[in-house]
Amino acid sequence: MKIILNGEPLEIGAGTSVAMLVQRLSDETGRDPRGVAVERNREIVPKSRHAATVLEEGDQIELVQFVGGG
Repeated sequence: MKIILNGEPLEIGAGTSVAMLVQRLSDETGRDPRGVAVERNREIVPKSRHAATVLEEGDQIELVQFVGGG
């Protein structure tokens, strides 16, 4: 099924949760999944709901990676 991730189409498997998507992207980029905020269809998904939130066809997902600095 297809979702929109940060403005770009992305194919994912049926039953993919927010947590699974974050882990997949972390594996691909090497970034720490703990520093990610997720918005689904313009609503923030709390970290406590990542595993239980299953994505659906056409969902619009925005992922933001927090970056430390000094």
